[in-house]
Amino acid sequence: HPSRAMRGLPLLLCAAVICCTAASQPAPTAAQPRVKFSLRSASHAEEEGCAIAVGQSKCLEDCRFNVTAKTFFIIHGWTVSTDGMFETWLGSLVSALQKREKDANVVVVDWLSLAHQLYTDAVNNTQIVGKSIARLLDWLQENPLFQLEDVHLIGYSLGAHVAGFAGNHVHGRIGRITGLDPAGPMFEGVDPSKRLSPDDANFVDVLHTYTRETLGVSIGIQMPVGHVDIYPNGGDFQPGCGLSIAHLVKCEHERSVHLFVDSLVNQDKQSFAFQCTDSSRFKKGICLSCRKNRCNGIGYNARKTRNKRNSKMYLKTRADMPFKVYHYQMKMHVFSYQGLGEADPTFSVTLYGTNGDSEPLSLEMLDQIGLNATNTFLVYTEKDMGELLKIKLTWEGTSQSWYDLWKELKSYWYRPAKLSQELHVRRIRVKSGETQQRFAFCVEDAQLTRITPGKELWFKSYLMHVAVLDECSQSFRVFWFRFLELLHSKER
Repeated sequence: HPSRAMRGLPLLLCAAVICCTAASQPAPTAAQPRVKFSLRSASHAEEEGCAIAVGQSKCLEDCRFNVTAKTFFIIHGWTVSTDGMFETWLGSLVSALQKREKDANVVVVDWLSLAHQLYTDAVNNTQIVGKSIARLLDWLQENPLFQLEDVHLIGYSLGAHVAGFAGNHVHGRIGRITGLDPAGPMFEGVDPSKRLSPDDANFVDVLHTYTRETLGVSIGIQMPVGHVDIYPNGGDFQPGCGLSIAHLVKCEHERSVHLFVDSLVNQDKQSFAFQCTDSSRFKKGICLSCRKNRCNGIGYNARKTRNKRNSKMYLKTRADMPFKVYHYQMKMHVFSYQGLGEADPTFSVTLYGTNGDSEPLSLEMLDQIGLNATNTFLVYTEKDMGELLKIKLTWEGTSQSWYDLWKELKSYWYRPAKLSQELHVRRIRVKSGETQQRFAFCVEDAQLTRITPGKELWFKSYLMHVAVLDECSQSFRVFWFRFLELLHSKER
């Protein structure tokens, strides 16, 4: 809610050590444009570049602006820097774009003088910057060879909303806008015309990396604001961040930029996100389907899908580049258990594939184990396992709260003896998110399906094809037929 966000904003920013310690900058003079545009060359990506401006056709020629090529605009966000310098990620993004799209124009939008203000003032200035970009694009369109469809605006934090305003004010339709963790305060829940929205370009894709709410406000916007909205690691926690509060804010908010850079430079390790209604369902491993455009690349590799709008997608990542991981849906069928009580068992699985073995992977218990039911989990590995051959299921022990332990102590004298804990699992089914390949795993010995705390159970794989016979069920049928035949022969 906007009013609640305004009340919580000062507390949040101060708590995050990113508050307004810098004084507001004096208004620029007429000779100093408030919004500057510089075309970066591939050989000098880190330098200021060649200045371009509305009406300056000679500058455009001198800067060797290619009107028929793709054109990227990089738009920074709010800044507390007092030295008038860009953040370090900007040079990395420029270089990555130039390596991926060698003939493209890469333009940096410099609105530092308007961004280095109190946050509320910087928010108000986003409309001014958006209109300045729109004016430049309108002027460029006077050359019939320049096409808006070839324009891609990339905005970080407040810069994402600047991109939205540019798309809203330009004459025509911009090809694409990428929002890198668009700012949340003063934008959450507002009308689409006052923030980034799917109406601002033919394709709007968004990476949300810092949506965790503190004091009623989230640094990054929580709501979906594009055609495709991707929430890495649920959007509220990024691995490798968290040394301090200040580092956490910068690291998680800025992770969106590094994920985009990663998508440009690591083409052989593209990450995929999967459509899901919410993060909790994704964590259960329910949403790893690619049917009907339910999966997509992320960052630069995201693609518009027909009739999609505000499509929420999720994925897991590594702590640093390359960020790609390999997702697996695991379905474990428990047909018998005893002695579990209200405690949740703690399991791990180790995957054995044609490309090697994984580390033990914890199975996150979001619900209680279901009896005679299929229990679904999400696991992921940092390396490609190839085709899966075996699974080792390990029962590590039981996770209990202090309240659970207290209940056990209280009831200790009122029950004769504690039942031994055990589960019976006969099969595990696995689906790879990246390849969509399915596997069925059966216990290696059909007569040994029991697992207890501290023990392990081994499963072997049968590659699943369409309408394939359930190998596990077949093996158990054979076992029971033999058992019944043995009983019958003894009776005779």
